[in-house]
Amino acid sequence: MQRVLFHHEASPGLRARLAALREKGLSVAVVPAADRRALIAELPEVEVLWHVLEPVTEALVATAPKLRLVQKIGVGVNTIDLEACRKRGIAVCNMPGTNSRAVAELTLALMLAVLRRIPFLDSATRAGSGWSLPEDLPDRVGELGGKRVGLLGMGAVPRLLAPVLTALGAECVYWNRSPKPDAPARYLPLDELLKTSDIVSLHLPLVPETRLLLSAERLAQIKRGAILINTARGGLVDEAALLAALAEGRLAGAGLDVFALEPLPPDHPLLSRDDVVLTPHLAWLTPETLDRSLVIAVENCRRLRAGEPLLNRVV
Repeated sequence: MQRVLFHHEASPGLRARLAALREKGLSVAVVPAADRRALIAELPEVEVLWHVLEPVTEALVATAPKLRLVQKIGVGVNTIDLEACRKRGIAVCNMPGTNSRAVAELTLALMLAVLRRIPFLDSATRAGSGWSLPEDLPDRVGELGGKRVGLLGMGAVPRLLAPVLTALGAECVYWNRSPKPDAPARYLPLDELLKTSDIVSLHLPLVPETRLLLSAERLAQIKRGAILINTARGGLVDEAALLAALAEGRLAGAGLDVFALEPLPPDHPLLSRDDVVLTPHLAWLTPETLDRSLVIAVENCRRLRAGEPLLNRVV
């Protein structure tokens, strides 16, 4: 029986599906990210780690002598110490495309939520003040139609988003570190995209070249009154500069699923802003994403046992 550790919270339904994998020769232990004691107890016998968000550090790798594969449930591997895995001969794989639809849909939802101030209106309506709103509210809402949406990156998520945004009447442009001739949007240099887009949406991996890509200087370039959407990685944005841009009114709002520090501290200033819509790094999390992910994760476990080449190997 192959020992697998799923290092994340799991719903009752997911736990039942993971337990059923014993029929495929997998004994899957579920350890929530916050349960350090259970993690330490399980790691010595684990052969495969199904990793979500909690960092896979050199220290963690050192306490798992039987570990042979770190399987990222998702795409970004910035939370995995790749060098530590390489030194130990531990394979690292990801699964591009499995969560793209879920992330694209939440990205669209955040755009609409910020543009139409949905959380504010929901709260006001529940409090009984929905019909006596601030008189300047019509000046602070808008439609997607007629807006220019600047997509930073042109991977699977923006490729799904661009046709939908176009169908809703938006103009899609994009910047990528290398232009994509088959992209469903028009390429613009980064500076021009920032200066002319009504919505800037981030879809890039967090690597040394992209860390703090939206620095204070670049945030200052963004068109006044634009909104920022980030469902990629918090480290792409200078968060202090983002807060300053919101406080000064240079940005009209933001929709964020990812943050520089996760989970957000309870006193974080983003939490008190009604022009920001927040979700807790769960853009990827749908039953459909998990179905697609488990297919790949289980197949890579089989391949590991059989000595066959692994799918989507990074290290």
